[in-house]
Amino acid sequence: MRNNHMVAEDEEIEDSPEEVGEEEEIDPDAPLRQPIVAVLGHVDHGKTSLLDYVRGTTVVKREAGAITQHIGATEVPFDTVSKICGPLLKEGTTTLPGLLFIDTPGHHSFTTLRSRGGALADLAVLVVDITEGFKPQTLESINILKQHQTPFIIALNKVDKMPNWRSRTGSFMANHSKQSSIAKQNLQTRLYEIIGELGSHDFDSTLFSEIEDFQKTIALIPTSAKETGEGVPELFMILMGLAQKYLRGRLLLGDGSSEGTVLEIKEEKGLGKTMSVIIYNGILNSSDTLVIGAEPEPVVTRVRSLLRPKPLDEIRDPRQQFDTVKVVGAAAGLKVVAPDIEGVVAGAPFFSASNDDEIDAALDKLVDSMQSNVHCTDEGVVIRADAIGSLEALAYELSAANIPIVKASVGDVSKRDVVTAEPSKEEYRTILAFNVKTHPDAKSELYETGVELFESDIVYRLLEDYQEWKEKIRDKQAQHLREDFSHPGKFEILEGHTFRTRDPAVVGVRVLGGRIAINQGVLRNDNSVVGTIRSLRSGEQVLKEALQGDEVAIAINNVTVGRQISEGDVLYIEMDERAILKIRDAGVKLSPIEEDIITEMQGFKKKDQPFWGR
Repeated sequence: MRNNHMVAEDEEIEDSPEEVGEEEEIDPDAPLRQPIVAVLGHVDHGKTSLLDYVRGTTVVKREAGAITQHIGATEVPFDTVSKICGPLLKEGTTTLPGLLFIDTPGHHSFTTLRSRGGALADLAVLVVDITEGFKPQTLESINILKQHQTPFIIALNKVDKMPNWRSRTGSFMANHSKQSSIAKQNLQTRLYEIIGELGSHDFDSTLFSEIEDFQKTIALIPTSAKETGEGVPELFMILMGLAQKYLRGRLLLGDGSSEGTVLEIKEEKGLGKTMSVIIYNGILNSSDTLVIGAEPEPVVTRVRSLLRPKPLDEIRDPRQQFDTVKVVGAAAGLKVVAPDIEGVVAGAPFFSASNDDEIDAALDKLVDSMQSNVHCTDEGVVIRADAIGSLEALAYELSAANIPIVKASVGDVSKRDVVTAEPSKEEYRTILAFNVKTHPDAKSELYETGVELFESDIVYRLLEDYQEWKEKIRDKQAQHLREDFSHPGKFEILEGHTFRTRDPAVVGVRVLGGRIAINQGVLRNDNSVVGTIRSLRSGEQVLKEALQGDEVAIAINNVTVGRQISEGDVLYIEMDERAILKIRDAGVKLSPIEEDIITEMQGFKKKDQPFWGR
C-alpha cells in the first residue's frame, strides 16, 4: 500500500470532509486562519529563492554564504496570492486570508517547530532541484514529513536548467505547450526518475496536472523560482486548494488565549532580547502574560510590545520597520519584546494568559507540550538536542537504524549524561548531541571516562559519524577475538617444500581460506589434532598470521613429515566451539569461504560432537 501524501500510511487525514461530516458540522462561513506552510529541502535547492520571488526581495543574497542561517516567516496576503495565481484561482473558491510561509535553514529546523498536536506546519513545500534530484537532506525531510504526517507537495525547482527548456514567466502549463518535443521528452524522463525515487519511499506521485485525487498522490510542480517564477502560480493554487478543501477543521480561527512557537531569540539594538515567534492558535494581546518553555525551568514574563512585519516582509530580515500592534491573531509571525527570556531556546512552545488561573492552565499545557515521545531502553546511546522536536527527529532516525537509546533529553550535554553512558558496552558508550553545547564539567568527564561525543547540527551527519565509529569499534573487537580465539583456517602443504622433517617440522604452505596464526592447533580431516603452529615466516619476515592466498613457511611442533603429515595434505585450524559462538555473538562477519570451512569441520566432527558449531 502506498502512503497517502496527506498523511502516513493507514491514517485518516485530520479533519477530512468525511470525518467532519460524521462528527461535527463546520459552518461554511466560519472564519479561517491562514495556513502555516513550511518550506524544506536540501541546501541550495532554492527554498529561499522561491519566497524571494514572491516577496520581490533578495534575502538569500544577504544571508551568509547565500545559505539561510535562521528560520524566517513571511505572510503572503490573499491579494498577493490572487495576483500570483491570476485566472488559475477562480473567484469564490477559497475563504483563506492568505498563507504564512516558514523558511527553514535545514530540515532539522522543521522538527523544532512543534505545536501541541505535533508539527507546527499545516502544509509543506519540499523544494527539489530537478537537475540534481534527491539528496541526503531531501530524504531526511521526507522522513520527517512522514513522521509528522504533514501534507506536502514538491516544487521541482530550476526547471529553467533543464536541457533545451525555455523558461517564461507565469504558468508552467501555458509554457509547457510552447516547448520543443525534445525539451518535453527531457522533462518527462526526469519526472519518471523522480516518480520512481518517491515510489521507493512508498509515495505515489505525478505531475500535478494529471492528479485525480490529491489525498492519494503527491503533486510535482516544476518551477523556476530564481529566474522567471514559472510554475509558482500553480504552486500557490494547489496550496490554497489543499488547505481549503482538506484542512478547514484545523484552520478554524480561535478567539481564546494564544498558543505559539519560538523561532529565534535575538539581541536587538534599543530593544534588548527579543523573540521571533509564530502564533498558530488564538489571540495574543500586548498586555498578556507569556508562559514559555525554557531551560532549566519555564519562564513566566509580561509582553512589553508586539512588533509585526508588514505583509510580504521577512521577519528575520525586514526591509521596513515593524508595525507596533496591540492584538495579533493566528496564524502570524511577529517579534515579541519581553524581559527575562534568557533561558528560552528556539523551538520552545509558549502560551498567553491574562490572569492567574490562565497562567496555571498555561503551565499545565506547557508540561504536556514539553513531553517527548522518545522510547528509551535499558541500554543504548545517550542523545541530546536543542528542542523536543529535533530530539524526536533524531530518535526517529536512530530507531530506523536499529540503534537503541538509553537516555534522551533537551538541552546541553551534562556530566550526568557522561555518567549514564559510561557503563554501557563499548559500541553504545556515546553521546549524540544535536545543535547543543557541552558543559565544562562534562568535557572533563568525557576525557576521564573515554565516552565518545558526536556533535553536529545535521542529523544524518551525526548518524554517519556514529555508524563509522561503531564499525571501527567492531573491527577492533573482531581483532581482539582473532587474538584470543582461533578463526576458521584451511591450508595445503606444498609439494617439494619440506625444509625440515621434525622438531619442529618446517614446510611451505598455501592458505586456502580464512587465516592461520601462531600457537594454533593443526587438525586433520579425521578430527585428530596433529600439532601446533610454532612460527610463520615469509622470507626473512616473521609473521603473526597469514591470510587466504598467502604462501608462507610454517613450523609445526610434535609432528614428523611422512608420518602425521605429508606434502599435499589439506589441514585445518583447530577451533573451540566456544570461539565460533563468541564470533557470532560479537557480530563478526565471516567470509563465505570461512563459513564453508566451518561447514566442512562440522562434517568430520559430527561423529563425536553432533551439534558442534551449530
